[in-house]
Amino acid sequence: MSNSQAARDIDTSRPHSARMYDYYLGGKDHFEVDKQAAERVAEAYPAIFVCARENRAFMHRATRVLAREHGIRQWLDIGTGIPTEPNLHQVAQSVVPDARVVYADNDPLVLKYAERLMRSTSEGRTTYIEADVNDPQTLLTAPELAEVLDLSRPVALSLNALMHFVTDAQDPYGIVRRLLDVLPSGSALALSHCTPDFDPATWQKVTDIYTSAGTPVQFRSRADVARFFDGLELLDPGVTVGHRWRPDATDGDAPTDAEVSLWTGVGIKP
Repeated sequence: MSNSQAARDIDTSRPHSARMYDYYLGGKDHFEVDKQAAERVAEAYPAIFVCARENRAFMHRATRVLAREHGIRQWLDIGTGIPTEPNLHQVAQSVVPDARVVYADNDPLVLKYAERLMRSTSEGRTTYIEADVNDPQTLLTAPELAEVLDLSRPVALSLNALMHFVTDAQDPYGIVRRLLDVLPSGSALALSHCTPDFDPATWQKVTDIYTSAGTPVQFRSRADVARFFDGLELLDPGVTVGHRWRPDATDGDAPTDAEVSLWTGVGIKP
């Protein structure tokens, strides 16, 4: 699909989660319908901007740790979202210039900006697939994926702020298992997931806003998020709130757990 075709296929009649996330991060690649829905979320949960920022920061730290300490050179990033620099491949390639990254998202607007996701180092490779996590078989058999990733060598599966858009009726744990099953020993899962644990009433309001906008969500408890890592060897500090996972030194005040409301973790496949 060309960028012009993608632009024509973009549905601006209802908000999309990737474009709402762009708004939370202060981006410009969203529409009025996305802004209105995002502002309703922000009215119910003013810290959504903190949550989005800390989710992004976790992705950066997890990527660096996997590259530096665990020899990972390949990433499959599903639910990529609209490009916001530095993107995952830029973080990975700043540590290991030969890193290879496949991005996947189901929003045609991401395809419109996919060129930004392709600016790889000369040693590395990147590509973009328009695909849905709910159809892992199509994603895994995409020819673009086979051209960039060697599935006989370890791959980091990056699922950032994605699986809460997969309800229990859609078999989220089965989907993650099918994705991990094709990856060899030494591969990794890096996952972040919004949670109602610290403020259930507020997160029920957020759930209602997304659902009424046509995007079903299921925010999960720590125990339910930990289930995604069953069978994996969790890296320290285990499943923890986003800003507490291997934090960088900072001079500023750390946000509260309730502001972040994001469980995060990284596990290695034995």
